[in-house]
Amino acid sequence: MITVKTLTFNAYSENTYILFDETKECVIIDPGMYEGYEQNELVTYIKDNGLKPVLLLNTHCHLDHVFGNKFVDDTYGLKPQFHEGELPVLNAVPSYAPSMGFTKYQVSPLPERYLTDQDTIIFGNSSLSIIFAPGHSPAHLCFYSAADHTLMGGDVLFQGSIGRTDLPGGNHQQLIQNISQKLFVLPNETKVYPGHGPATTIGYEKQHNPFFK
Repeated sequence: MITVKTLTFNAYSENTYILFDETKECVIIDPGMYEGYEQNELVTYIKDNGLKPVLLLNTHCHLDHVFGNKFVDDTYGLKPQFHEGELPVLNAVPSYAPSMGFTKYQVSPLPERYLTDQDTIIFGNSSLSIIFAPGHSPAHLCFYSAADHTLMGGDVLFQGSIGRTDLPGGNHQQLIQNISQKLFVLPNETKVYPGHGPATTIGYEKQHNPFFK
């Protein structure tokens, strides 16, 4: 049984997730810590719950989702894993972060291995399959646990909304298509944990999301 802990960080109110099961092995997804106190919050939660970080995953590589990559690597020895198609997005961050006021951005380490939708993420007694869902960014991934009816959705689908598509590599039609064909086919009770805002369910969004009326 996977437990999902949500920590909300940085100026973009980005959701950083810690997933763990009864083995106490945990996965950190989209670490958004920018300030020191945010880094402390993550470390304290992991320590207080006796967790052992074994993987660092990025759904995509926009700056608000990778602020903490270097910190996690420095602290736990974990290189990020994401789709190779996100590399240009990650590599662009140092050039634009300062102009957006993020002068303390610590450059993310690069992956030792890249993920594709053929891979399965394994930690403890749990596994996550990978859904390739570009549109918000060029090679966005979602992580899905069928056993737990849980989807780590990144910035693809939000409660009552969808990811923005006006950034480099974004494509509105592609995003709508991927949500329809890859996410809305999941069971209605699937809980969606998005990159920003509150969690929702596939069933609720199929019925109420204004982008799919």
